[in-house]
Amino acid sequence: MDIENWWPLLDPATRQWLMDNNGDVVPPGVLDQITAVAGHPEVDASWAGDSVPEGFLLSDEAIDWIEDTANDEDSAGG
Repeated sequence: MDIENWWPLLDPATRQWLMDNNGDVVPPGVLDQITAVAGHPEVDASWAGDSVPEGFLLSDEAIDWIEDTANDEDSAGG
């Protein structure tokens, strides 16, 4: 499932965390919420980045998408 499909299914606090901490290691609780709506990332999932010792990272594509979405929400809301 692509980020465009699961993003609206996340609760607002999770979406806000992802926008505020875009590019950071995704904490287990946030990752649990993502996988609850999107399923565990397949090897070719466009939103799945690397797993590093610190935890899970979103892909560069997903980070860019979230940044664009955050900018659109800021424009619409302000």
